[in-house]
Amino acid sequence: MASVLVVEDDQFVRSALIRHLSEASHTVRSVGTALEALREVAHVRFDVVILDLGLPDLDGAEALKMLRSITDVPVIIATARDDESEIVRLLNDGADDYLTKPFSVEHLSARMAAVLRRSRAAAGGEAPPPGAIRVGGLSIDPLRRSVELDEAELDLTRREFDLLAFLAGRPGVVVARKELLAEVWQQSYGDDQTIDVHLSWLRRKLGETAARPRYLHTLRGVGVKLQPPADAPAGPQADTPVAEPPA
Repeated sequence: MASVLVVEDDQFVRSALIRHLSEASHTVRSVGTALEALREVAHVRFDVVILDLGLPDLDGAEALKMLRSITDVPVIIATARDDESEIVRLLNDGADDYLTKPFSVEHLSARMAAVLRRSRAAAGGEAPPPGAIRVGGLSIDPLRRSVELDEAELDLTRREFDLLAFLAGRPGVVVARKELLAEVWQQSYGDDQTIDVHLSWLRRKLGETAARPRYLHTLRGVGVKLQPPADAPAGPQADTPVAEPPA
């Protein structure tokens, strides 16, 4: 599982990459211009950047040079250009790999895995796979995409799992709704009701309510945080009825 920045101005290609990488359990952010990419890497630590060359504001080759001036994050070029001399020049300028469009998701995944192995080895050895995240009686396994509460497995939808896992990775930290939309739903804007509905479904499965929270605490006008209960777990309580989520 890696944190990936997709720099691609074609909305169709961009959406497809976000979907497939998210389905592979990667955390994905995306931008459509070189300047947005520079702002992102200046403020967020990514494991790999997938960079298109045909960007509207700046040629990708120039964007690569500017990226290399501020970060050593691995960069995979993904473009329709296939001139050998340009490929060699980009690799010499700091690209870690190069993919010519069209390419399969499997091909991209294999190249990403190879780049990440080299990057982690250079940083001091392979990073171990992420283990279970434990918050109180909650145990969240990112690899198996499974959740246990007090040793009983919970039946969560994909979106419920993603939301809970994201919050559990920052226990006790208030996460703004805008960040949840960007990181969990991959949307720069949206309706807060979407988050509220999924939080309601999660609370039902965690045996709590918004009025009597155990793990999920909402700070009105600020955001949401996940933290372990201060006392012994209480018995299951019914939340306000909401339509069940799609599988």
